[in-house]
Amino acid sequence: MSWIDRVRKSLPFAQKRDTPDNLWTKCPSCAEMLFTKEYEENLSVCPRCEHHGRIGVDRRLDQVMDPGFEILPSPKVKEDPLKFRDSKKYPDRLKAARAANPHPDALTNALGSIDGQRAVVGVQDFAFMGGSMGMAVGAAFVAGAARALKERIPYVIFTAAGGARMQEGILSLMQMPKTTVAVRRLREAGLPYIVVLTDPTTGGVTASYAMLGDVQIAEPGCLIGFAGQRVIQDTIREKLPEGFQRAEYLHEHGMIDMVVPRADLRSTLATVLAYLSPKARLEKVEAA
Repeated sequence: MSWIDRVRKSLPFAQKRDTPDNLWTKCPSCAEMLFTKEYEENLSVCPRCEHHGRIGVDRRLDQVMDPGFEILPSPKVKEDPLKFRDSKKYPDRLKAARAANPHPDALTNALGSIDGQRAVVGVQDFAFMGGSMGMAVGAAFVAGAARALKERIPYVIFTAAGGARMQEGILSLMQMPKTTVAVRRLREAGLPYIVVLTDPTTGGVTASYAMLGDVQIAEPGCLIGFAGQRVIQDTIREKLPEGFQRAEYLHEHGMIDMVVPRADLRSTLATVLAYLSPKARLEKVEAA
């Protein structure tokens, strides 16, 4: 070791200080560097440009539901039914996704209340294989709807998905009619089905349960669509309008009912659920 290295190591101000890797968060929209703690306290919404960042299941449930909610068990399904393999085996991809996420698949249900209004709440997590819809997601959706039917309470779903899960082929596409039937059962029972679209909601999820809500709510700026913009533009050979497939554009054109900032989601959902609940409708009928 040279004398200069020995001197440098002996100086207290020359010592390298350890800092957490997650001290700062870069906004994916405006590229502003945000103090992570403040960003999370602001519900993962950029204070500069109001970009709504993607959040996981647990944080979503904590933000929306009253304390004391119950995480419902995930249904068991056959894994890797097609023995699919691309650059990796499908079971290896599932194993890696489960190691990086707290829940066994992309859709998790919880039973509890939103500002006093009882409901079953399902949350899709884009961090789990892009929130892709496979047999496990379809089974979880049906289980959530079935629990809502049993409890005679609404079903609220937060969608976030890149579409169907390619590793399950046609079996993933079969979840589209399966979930649609579950929504129909809720409707026949007179139970509200509320959809909150988050970034991104695309593909087969958009083509099925994501657009069948009695009330369609979206977070600001979220991507909502079936095919990608480049695919659509290349097909119709026309330039797409500004903001195409964004929540505000869809709201302006009547595809969704309202665009609600994350800070107002809890109170908005509680108001909608109170208005649409079977008890509220019965009281209106009796008053008439």
